[in-house]
Amino acid sequence: MKSSLPLTAAKPMETPWADPALWPLDPEITFLNHGSFGSCPRPVLQEQTSWRDRLERQPVQFLVRELEPLLDNARRALAAMVGANADNLVLVANATSGVNTVLRSLAFQAGDELLVTNHEYNACRNALDYIAARNGATIVVARVPFPVSSADEIHQSILERVTPRTRLALLDHVTSQTGLVFPIEALVKALRERGVDTLVDGAHAPGMVPLNLERIAPAYYTGNCHKWLCAPKGAAFLYVSPHRQETIRPLTISHGANSRRDDRSRFLVEFGWVGTTDPSAFLAIPAALDFMSGLLEGQWPQIMAVNRSLALTGRRILCDALEIEAPAPEDLLGSLASIFVPGPSESSSPLYADPLQEKLLRHYSIEVPIIPWPADEEGCPPRRLLRISAQLYNCGAQYEQLAGALRECFAL
Repeated sequence: MKSSLPLTAAKPMETPWADPALWPLDPEITFLNHGSFGSCPRPVLQEQTSWRDRLERQPVQFLVRELEPLLDNARRALAAMVGANADNLVLVANATSGVNTVLRSLAFQAGDELLVTNHEYNACRNALDYIAARNGATIVVARVPFPVSSADEIHQSILERVTPRTRLALLDHVTSQTGLVFPIEALVKALRERGVDTLVDGAHAPGMVPLNLERIAPAYYTGNCHKWLCAPKGAAFLYVSPHRQETIRPLTISHGANSRRDDRSRFLVEFGWVGTTDPSAFLAIPAALDFMSGLLEGQWPQIMAVNRSLALTGRRILCDALEIEAPAPEDLLGSLASIFVPGPSESSSPLYADPLQEKLLRHYSIEVPIIPWPADEEGCPPRRLLRISAQLYNCGAQYEQLAGALRECFAL
């Protein structure tokens, strides 16, 4: 049965948190892609602007004399949010940079194996391929099935590919394409017991799922602040275990490389200054944390619960409309959810530009990603996924609108 909603225009928001005074989103667009590039709240953008204005009033004073303690404050606020000791956490531009930082700091040799899954984000997989080729190491791909039935299936699919030659595992915490929340704490522990360090690509995890890095205890973990924490673009972090910090160097080697300072670790000194950049996105992180937590009485735990519930509702609406089975159990999902849609992917862009995605935007004013999913060893041909996101500015009516549009597109 087709949705009764008209499909040619975006629908009014049916949520108290979608006030245009809070979010600069185009009101004519139904924006269901917070997971790729979400909107930053207006008050946080205003905070970022105030930092830029302060910098430009006296750049030398700000960058040379004031910046370091300001960045320390931002790191401490972020560390409290992600359950880390601030001394083990540095600021980087994005999670892809964090992954590259670790991979390009480590040394491998012929015969070493680097473990990754078939769900890994394309940019980070490219970085791993580059490092493997440069060092003569071998990429081993753990094929996590999708559809998938349980966390145990994910766990087993990864651990069965570990060998005595495995040196590092690059694993998602929340997969970008499929939206699965991997059992990362159990995986890190099991890999550590086998002598394997884990580099966790946690791009989507901060603000989506509860996070305690000291408890998870990975060797390396990187996550974005510009996604579910709603900080400005260009704000992310890299966590490195104290036992691995001597090895990890920033992508840009700068003044810290020969610094004689002894008041903080070399790790913090080197990452604290990598040349002239705009630090305003980093400095606005505390404002983002405060603003978002102030929207709901239950603060971050309630935000995560509301967004997850909405993502599950949206997936049920789409599965019912398309008369398909959900490809993963609800306990493996956070604020993202992917389903298969008819037809092979026709996208040639790593950022996705499938004709269906463009049609949904042009004809229905809906922004939602259509993601290629490759053929597998079981003989399943290439397919494509539609991935929805759920942020406080979204509402159930928007997923109903998308469901109706998809039924029209596929003549259901």
